[in-house]
Amino acid sequence: MTENENRAWFCVRSQPKHEHIAAAHLRKMDDIEVFLPRIRFKRAIQRKPVWVMEALFPNYFFARFEWEVSHREVHYACGVRNIVHFGRYFPAIPDETIETLRRGFGPAELRTIPEKFSPGDAVQIAGGALFGLQAVVANVIPCRERIAVLMDFLGRQTLVELTSDAVIRQNLEHRAVF
Repeated sequence: MTENENRAWFCVRSQPKHEHIAAAHLRKMDDIEVFLPRIRFKRAIQRKPVWVMEALFPNYFFARFEWEVSHREVHYACGVRNIVHFGRYFPAIPDETIETLRRGFGPAELRTIPEKFSPGDAVQIAGGALFGLQAVVANVIPCRERIAVLMDFLGRQTLVELTSDAVIRQNLEHRAVF
């Protein structure tokens, strides 16, 4: 067996919200390959929608290394809590599984979740004077990058036209029906 054939992928658990820190430390080490798939999406923060980036699997990422040579170095790296295990069993992840994930995320290990709205989508207003109010998309106006939302305002339903970047999607399971 060659040295490369002795390497396997393992799931590494990081300290909370430290996936990127732990992955960066492991990337600096010789003979350790790291895969940290991340997603980018819009979230309402401080009265306006902003794009945020998070790990696809919060507190987890993948590292490929030779167990006998590097497992202690990986386990004690900055930001790492442990290598995922079940008792004394440390399962290796098949190369095909990681390759399938990599094809979906590309070389940047990042996938952006686009904000596309459809009539019936539940949304929250994430900016301006109506911040925090909830509404339902009534109409999408793509040529002007605007949407019309139906909302309860001052005790009655009102149709309001907003820029599409002034709202964020509520829970995807909740779709209103007119």
